[in-house]
Amino acid sequence: MAVINLMRKLSILADAAKYDASCASSGGAKRNSKTGTGVGATGGMGVCHAYTPDGRCVSLLKILLTNFCVFDCVYCVNRSSSNVERARFSVKEVVDLTLDFYKRNYIEGLFLSSGVIRSADYTQEQLNRVARSLRQDHDYRGYIHLKLVAGASPELAAEAGLYADRLSVNIELPLDASLERLAPEKSVVDIKRAMGRIRMGVEGARERSHTGRRAPTFAPAGQSTQMVVGADLATDADVLTRADSLYGAYGLRRVYYSAFSPIPDSSAALPLERPHLMREHRLYQADWLMRFYGFEREEILSAAPGGMLDPAIDPKLAWALVNRHRFPVDVNLADREMLLRIPGLGEKTVDRMIAVRRLKRVTLDDLRRLAGSVKRARAFVVCDGWTPGEETDSADLRAKLAPQSRRASPVQLSLF
Repeated sequence: MAVINLMRKLSILADAAKYDASCASSGGAKRNSKTGTGVGATGGMGVCHAYTPDGRCVSLLKILLTNFCVFDCVYCVNRSSSNVERARFSVKEVVDLTLDFYKRNYIEGLFLSSGVIRSADYTQEQLNRVARSLRQDHDYRGYIHLKLVAGASPELAAEAGLYADRLSVNIELPLDASLERLAPEKSVVDIKRAMGRIRMGVEGARERSHTGRRAPTFAPAGQSTQMVVGADLATDADVLTRADSLYGAYGLRRVYYSAFSPIPDSSAALPLERPHLMREHRLYQADWLMRFYGFEREEILSAAPGGMLDPAIDPKLAWALVNRHRFPVDVNLADREMLLRIPGLGEKTVDRMIAVRRLKRVTLDDLRRLAGSVKRARAFVVCDGWTPGEETDSADLRAKLAPQSRRASPVQLSLF
């Protein structure tokens, strides 16, 4: 086999990693070196940008250890039968790349995944060796996100959590039946068992012994997962139902949604075209509503006929339009939970408004200054000196509030 140089490996394995969206460094604890001389003590090709909840953009070296894989998952470009160029890093190469990129100020952390080679245990041991070498041999204190291979032994899972800030196990698809059909070599039981081990490790690290001593730190930034959307016939209702159960059962920090991307030489079992990216965006919005805005999954899906979120309007507005009897809301009297349900108002706006109304009655102009725009909110609120009149009951309210046709040039999508 021809020898591949390091830069070519980086090109192949960085490109192969782009399909895994479950990489954000939010929530990582700062690792302080006891000696004060640790490398990368912080909160181009192969570099991805992830956004933390507070809006910071962080750079990660995002690569696979190898794109060789013994599995033949139909939806994966790196499946064993795929006709792609293959490469494999050595442990030392990944360690050296991470340190070199960090010292050049290219990155703030590492996201490392891999195809499964030989066995789950062998692959996980290789991933662990990278993290162990960075932490122990080089005193690296930067962020590390490791993929936990489903089916790996409990001992290897425990070791991964000692060195990584975040662990992730991809659930892959929303429906068990789809996973059995499109990835028959993978086991839903193994995936969930791996997630359970991470949760137990995270919770165990918070406990103290009878002497008051804490357990060793274990994946302080928790765990995440990813679902491929649009590779099967699962509806948005199926996707959100799976996500809701994962948040509850395994304490996940985040579920990532990745729109299926057609791959070369794909199977007839897969769609020929990728789903519209707006579907992925609406799922993220619905996920945000469940995690931060107090919405129950059933409430969101009540405004999703046929189990599919409305692509034309965001799920909060869709819910408000089918629950017009709950509006208009008096912004000077309503509690925070109800204020968060008003279309066009986010968490920061609501919290600022609550602070303002302790001093004075909120007017529509006040709301406009706080929110930046009241185009969507004005039909759903009562303010000092403002009532929407018949706007809330208008039959064409949806048409008025739905975004106009997309411009020719791309525009940044807002959360709500």
